[in-house]
Amino acid sequence: MKIHGSVCALVTPFGSDGALDLAAFGRLLDFQIAGGTQAVVVAGSTGEAHMLEHDEYDRLLGFAVEHVAGRIPVIAGTGEAGTAKTVALTQRARALGANAALVVAPYYVRPTQEGLRRHFLEVADRGGLPILLYNVPSRTACDLAVETTALLREHPAIIGIKEARGDAERIQHTAELVRPDFVYLSGDDASGAQAMLAGAAGVISVVANLVPRAFRALCDAATAGDRAATARCDAALEPLVLALNCAPNPIAVKAGLPELGLGTATPRLPLVELEQGPAREQLRKALATLASLADAA
Repeated sequence: MKIHGSVCALVTPFGSDGALDLAAFGRLLDFQIAGGTQAVVVAGSTGEAHMLEHDEYDRLLGFAVEHVAGRIPVIAGTGEAGTAKTVALTQRARALGANAALVVAPYYVRPTQEGLRRHFLEVADRGGLPILLYNVPSRTACDLAVETTALLREHPAIIGIKEARGDAERIQHTAELVRPDFVYLSGDDASGAQAMLAGAAGVISVVANLVPRAFRALCDAATAGDRAATARCDAALEPLVLALNCAPNPIAVKAGLPELGLGTATPRLPLVELEQGPAREQLRKALATLASLADAA
């Protein structure tokens, strides 16, 4: 299994009544595959995993696996704050047919590097799936150090990392860990192009929910080392990336779903829908500009 290129961290569509909208989720999956997305993450942080009930998680992931039907890898978000819960959820994801697990560093509890090392090894030993580490200190309040990642990549079930720190030093040091059995995927849309030019194999992206074809073009250019084409694609996407930064993820990206006929803009509490106003208008304008560029091409 090769996980690379344009990987979409899928939102979870909810209906106006707050229930899972699997019909909209199916349209979103089809939109991704038609747009060239090369793998999808189900029930990650963008997918509001912590707002899902146990049976909803199972229905969502099971639906994705059945709907995708092996055309691209389905990666399940399985990270929890506790190790035993993470192992159990990873085992459930395997039973539901996921191809790999995206395991975020334990949030809120602020483990040491030794705690992180032992946590991920336990999940890799017992979870039953290939594991992608996920480091996103802005959300977890802990930072998986490059030195710890270097130790963890020796485990045969740990196949890569989603690194959401987009500073130049972290990008460079993480890129140095790449080898045939360990992949580096950026977790930051704004610096994804820079990461891929430095050696990352792709990006696990939020913006790809709304513009999968444009994001695939960026990934193709950057992973091929075409700096001029990468710069053009990145510049075209920048207004949308900036528009999505107006509110905590996934509030803004979900506001784009109705514009594309892919579901409602409704998240679950404690997240609230993006208000009408300048932020919404900026989002609409960015989507319209990208659509016109696609039509012209």
